[in-house]
Amino acid sequence: MTPVRFVPTPTSLIFTVLNEELAMAAFLQSIHELSEKPQEIVIVDGGSTDATVAIIHNWIPPEGVEVRVVVTPGANISAGRNQAIGMASNPIIAVSDAGATLDNRWLERLVRPLGVNADVASGFFVSSGTTFWERAIGAVITPSLSEVDGESFLPSSRSIAFRKSVWEAAGGYPEWLDYCEDLLFDLQLKEDGAVFVFVPDAIASWNARPSLKAFAKQYYRYARGDGKSGLWRRRHLARYSAYALGLALVAAAWLSPWFLVILLAGATVYLAKFLRRVVKARGSLGAETAGVFLLAPLIVVTGDIAKMAGYPAGLSWRSRNQHLWQVAV
Repeated sequence: MTPVRFVPTPTSLIFTVLNEELAMAAFLQSIHELSEKPQEIVIVDGGSTDATVAIIHNWIPPEGVEVRVVVTPGANISAGRNQAIGMASNPIIAVSDAGATLDNRWLERLVRPLGVNADVASGFFVSSGTTFWERAIGAVITPSLSEVDGESFLPSSRSIAFRKSVWEAAGGYPEWLDYCEDLLFDLQLKEDGAVFVFVPDAIASWNARPSLKAFAKQYYRYARGDGKSGLWRRRHLARYSAYALGLALVAAAWLSPWFLVILLAGATVYLAKFLRRVVKARGSLGAETAGVFLLAPLIVVTGDIAKMAGYPAGLSWRSRNQHLWQVAV
């Protein structure tokens, strides 16, 4: 019997860019290699000052794929995505990130559930990297598939597809928010009753930040976004509590060495998840595995300190700008 070939629903791939000249070639090449191509690509540039737009204009897209590029200086990622989706002419929207590369069956696998009864297809992501620090940070912070509950998974907008109608019903991505905007969008879709399907083999690869300093800045902004949007209060409180307890145990260590033993035991339990990720990534890390394993505590603590600094900054913004987020909500 001849297998029935998958006939894709007309799909628009959208993404935003801002000074992405170093990543554009790999991302555009991954689009060329997709087993199923989008019928349309809509790109919004937020005002790049490097060669990003020139690279896109010089790119020869796959045959039959229409490409539209719009430059909107100052547009944040939410505004850029909303503009691109509003311009898209197809009922299915696939969203990724120019800092990623797409598995050759990413789009085919991602949009297939949307041809049946799903409203949102949640793809997955893995870390890669061209430098040691990119690989090290990515191995530590990227969750493995075994850690993910597909029922509750909130997809990153580097690997997601949805019906344009549910985007409209949700009011689009929140343009008042500069980070964590995709999570707030996901939560609104769920509140609206959109049907999510987890597609773990629709994979986008991404590179972590190239240095600890850049990583800390990124996590500060993520946590500030959490504070601005009012997300994950208990999670952040638990982090503050854990570090406060750790400092108390350090201070009490002079009374009895058992306090230090308790601290080390607690730290081991806390770090175990991150260390397991490094072990699972040993196939790609190769000879770097031992070094990344030793650096994992430093990477975790750096990220935690950045988050603990960023979250109150976000809460402060939220209290000063109620007129923005309350109107949006």
